[in-house]
Amino acid sequence: MTDKPGLFRPDYEIFCQVVDNFGDIGVCWRLARSLVSDHGLSVRLWVDDWAAFSRLCPSLCAATDQAQIEGVDIRRWAEPFAAVEPARVVVEAFACTLPPNHVDAMAAMQTPPVWINLEYLSAEPWVAGCHGLASPHPVLPLTKYFFFPGFDAGCGGLLRESALLAQRDRWRLDVGRDRWLAERGIAAPAAGTRVMSMFAYEQPQLGALLAQWAAGSTPILLLVPEGRVLGDVARAFGEALLEAGAERRMGNLSLAVLPFSDQLGYDQLLWACDLNFVRGEDSFVRAQWAASPFVWHIYAQEDDAHVGKLDAFLQRYGKGLDTGSIAALKAFSHAWNGRGSLAEAWPAFEAAMPGLAAHARKWTEEQAAMTDLASNLTQFCNHIRAVRG
Repeated sequence: MTDKPGLFRPDYEIFCQVVDNFGDIGVCWRLARSLVSDHGLSVRLWVDDWAAFSRLCPSLCAATDQAQIEGVDIRRWAEPFAAVEPARVVVEAFACTLPPNHVDAMAAMQTPPVWINLEYLSAEPWVAGCHGLASPHPVLPLTKYFFFPGFDAGCGGLLRESALLAQRDRWRLDVGRDRWLAERGIAAPAAGTRVMSMFAYEQPQLGALLAQWAAGSTPILLLVPEGRVLGDVARAFGEALLEAGAERRMGNLSLAVLPFSDQLGYDQLLWACDLNFVRGEDSFVRAQWAASPFVWHIYAQEDDAHVGKLDAFLQRYGKGLDTGSIAALKAFSHAWNGRGSLAEAWPAFEAAMPGLAAHARKWTEEQAAMTDLASNLTQFCNHIRAVRG
């Protein structure tokens, strides 16, 4: 697969190596579509794990190495890497390494591309100081710029399509939870039921927590998409395996297993729930746009570096909460990430839920008032190109 030089040079190309199954490609896929739909740009997306991407984007299943979906030119990133003319902006996502021949092609161009290293989202205070920094290549006439998503004006912002929040509100008004559940063969929950979603990594303590929910006074409907935590859910219900479509009941806890869905389907799941358990980066950000309480299962790193990232977010997110609510949120979030007892932390977290729900709505409004990631990225790259002349 080789493009003739000069035949097609997209505005942007994004390189993604899938590390966290779906989080990395989820971010890149949303960014690519936002650049197309909200900014009218042409985008080429390189992905190394075709199978993982196909689960998020079922239309890709029929393709082998290339596809045009929602205006994005999707290419399989394989070795040897195809010879193509680099885009005007080249984005390497999450510290992936660009193919050497592509870097050489970038350096050989009369006007080299703007080279962006799109970093992971973090609320840590040092991020603002590193956002936008330039890193000259040690040998080639190229400069890479670090671009950090973030939660304040000093960073790159969060991914948010221009119509997302209006789409969410319209869905809640026109479709709503009960109809959405009925379309999936799930009966509408009784009044007073707490509806929750769970998309998480493996959770060894889950059995004790689900037993606590089953014995509690509040009816709970737990919606679990296919994923890594499903094995722990199955064992909590005394089964070796649960598949999409399964429904179970244990005391006051009802379970429905959902098939893995595309991104719109997952957004709707978040919109339908009172509490969302999310993991990684993509679902973490989407839960914030759902404007409901959520619990973040952060991707574990060596030397517990992820704990500092979790605490940095909780400190930022918790501003405006009363002392008891922030303490409950921190304790349960730590326990969910393996640092404490889930069963012991749950009662205080449950008691804090009304305040957390109001806070979630306020947080969403505050973040929505800031410029989104795709818009910040295009403004940054346009500025770099203008300075170059």
